[in-house]
Amino acid sequence: MTGEAAFYDNLRLSFAEARRLIEAGSQSRHAAAHHPVVATIGADGSPRQRVMILRHVDWAERRLRFHTDSRSTKIDDLANKSAASVLIYDPEPKIQLRLSGSAIVHWEGAAVDAAWRQSTNFARRCYLAEHAPGMVVEQPTSGLPEWVEGRQPDDAEIAPARDNFAILLFTFDSLEWLYLANSGHRRARWQWDSAVANWHGFWLAP
Repeated sequence: MTGEAAFYDNLRLSFAEARRLIEAGSQSRHAAAHHPVVATIGADGSPRQRVMILRHVDWAERRLRFHTDSRSTKIDDLANKSAASVLIYDPEPKIQLRLSGSAIVHWEGAAVDAAWRQSTNFARRCYLAEHAPGMVVEQPTSGLPEWVEGRQPDDAEIAPARDNFAILLFTFDSLEWLYLANSGHRRARWQWDSAVANWHGFWLAP
């Protein structure tokens, strides 16, 4: 349609744009996909959401990587039920992406060690927190020891934080697209077809 983006009525181009937006999230902190909402299912069956920072995208494996505190309640959520979803909304092009799949957490291994090495000491600092995320406390607190508040720890000081560091790997097999346009919205979904190792896309009513 005249005046709309090239991907407006084109499944292939819409998929390419979705991929571009997702990959941009791991490359730029200014990208909307840099801080998506990650949802898991609690032990009581209730949905739980939180904003997380997208650290890496492996498109060939359909995998997103996030970093997390190994004491977080999301660890228990995923141990109970691995189903998870990721929601991205970019307000500038007015595109919503919803990815569905499963997630697993790793505390040890080459991938975890590499992710730790790639992080700055300032980014690692949050894993020095004395209490597990979400723990009830008597006073408002950053959770950090007083000696490290307001400054970046050195390599020796940050070493104990490694014990609380983990990576969350989210593998998606469904990608849903919603483009909000004045001339009419467009919605589509792509499902991973393992039989042919490729995506199968189709249009949906918005």
